[in-house]
Amino acid sequence: MPGPSTDIHDASALVIDGNPQSRSILVSQLRELGVGTITQCSRLVDARSKLEFAAFDLVVCEQYFERENLTGQDLLDDLRRNQLLPFYTVFVMVTSEASYSKVAEAAESALDAYLLKPHTSAGLAERITMARDRKLSLRDIFSAIEAEKFDEAAAICKGRFQAREPYWLYAARIGAELMLRSGNLADAQAMYEAVVEAKTLPWAKLGVARSQLEAGFPQRAETTLKGLIETEPGYSDAYDVMGRAQFEQGNFKDALNTFRMSTKLTPGSVNRLLKHGMMAYYAGDREEGTELLERATRLGLDSKLYDAQALVLLAFSRLDDNDNRGLARCVDQLMHLRERQPDSPRLQRLLDVVEALVAIQSYQTARALDEVRRMAKSILLPNFDFESASNLLALMTRLAARSIQLYEVDAAVDVMGLRFCTSRALTELLACACTGRQGFVNRVRAAHVEVLKLTEQAMTLSLKGEPQSAVQALLEQGEKTLNAKIIESAHLVLQRYEEKITERGPLLIHAQALREKYRTTEIHAGLGEQAHTGRAAGGMSLPSGYKPQTSEGLLAKFSVV
Repeated sequence: MPGPSTDIHDASALVIDGNPQSRSILVSQLRELGVGTITQCSRLVDARSKLEFAAFDLVVCEQYFERENLTGQDLLDDLRRNQLLPFYTVFVMVTSEASYSKVAEAAESALDAYLLKPHTSAGLAERITMARDRKLSLRDIFSAIEAEKFDEAAAICKGRFQAREPYWLYAARIGAELMLRSGNLADAQAMYEAVVEAKTLPWAKLGVARSQLEAGFPQRAETTLKGLIETEPGYSDAYDVMGRAQFEQGNFKDALNTFRMSTKLTPGSVNRLLKHGMMAYYAGDREEGTELLERATRLGLDSKLYDAQALVLLAFSRLDDNDNRGLARCVDQLMHLRERQPDSPRLQRLLDVVEALVAIQSYQTARALDEVRRMAKSILLPNFDFESASNLLALMTRLAARSIQLYEVDAAVDVMGLRFCTSRALTELLACACTGRQGFVNRVRAAHVEVLKLTEQAMTLSLKGEPQSAVQALLEQGEKTLNAKIIESAHLVLQRYEEKITERGPLLIHAQALREKYRTTEIHAGLGEQAHTGRAAGGMSLPSGYKPQTSEGLLAKFSVV
């Protein structure tokens, strides 16, 4: 497994400081410590580029930079959140006494180290040595994760925690994160609660809320988070999770206010600007949403942290404002991103949407209709996801607004509604995509009512003692609609009543085939978080070998997996 150099003389370091004198002092202190290779950066934007495409054993970063909107904490938060730092990299934040509380949160989030000014060479050496020793001490856990032996890694963590071995709190956090991501929600919550009981820590309280949220109890999670935010009002990750809990309950306005707080705490975070901007856009405040998405684009277009769906939303806004130049700029920016990732099907899908908008704007009606019809033909394909449905609905709405007739449109809206209305929150997101066409909005909401009706009818059969009939009904409807909620309900009944279902084997095979083909376990919704995201709000960055269960595309993205 790749890991930190055991000999400091073989280690590589990156020093990030805008002040030449301070940077020179840090470099000299690292050389005295014996660090083998040292790279310097005076700007965070340059450091971001280096850290995205190269690995360092050690990063020493100043907290505040003159003439830059980003802070060192913003950089650390975004890189950890998006798994762009190797797990073995030690990140040391350098700050003044006045900003200690902010850096303490950053250090806790990344679990590395911080250094207060003025600092000595011995102080820097102590911080680095402790952090490297910790990572080497827990190498067996990291090796198990790298080998994708996640259950084994979680068991090692649990053993260290119970025995109170060195770094037991760190191990507990890793173990709980693994349990949470693998779906062992009860064990994860128990571990977080045990940490809270042993030593009250904000990340453990947040872990309890994350477990509650993943288990399908957003109201409980919101209650837990309210208590945490009251005692830790500056804990930005708590607002991220709170926003998601409110979103999943369909409380878009509350979620928007919460994301505003998160962005206020970290105004340079590309991730949070994206989530806040998308939430504002879909909650009906298009002006605020557009401004935030523009800011995220200026800050992070060339970053791995950026989500190209923001350009699609900006393109819709440009069309609505009759802004030809702005729309052309969105096309250019998307083409730029696709050139960097030419094999990405998702980027091509997003570019197709924006080019259809260009056709609408330039009155190329036949071309626009052909593109929309082509997209509509893929509605029932496995790779047609929620993001694709949202964008296609928005496209159809723009066509209708310009009196461009698409005769088969109502049927397409019904099919997408029946497939993707898995919750109130997702239903309202689809309805928001149809803003301006009340007929489409009504059809989407009617589809959700139909999904609830089909699910309730089948579940009633199981309560009456006919679980096999319930499963058969759910699978039949699941195959017709491809709705994740219906398919997952069939699987749930199979699990709950396995002893009472005589044909459980064939039914389970059928259910599992649908689940895998249409990725129905990925029904959480989110904004502004890419599929490769390796760290959730309040969670930990795990090595690249860990593949969290996340969805690709827009609005599998309010999720903080």
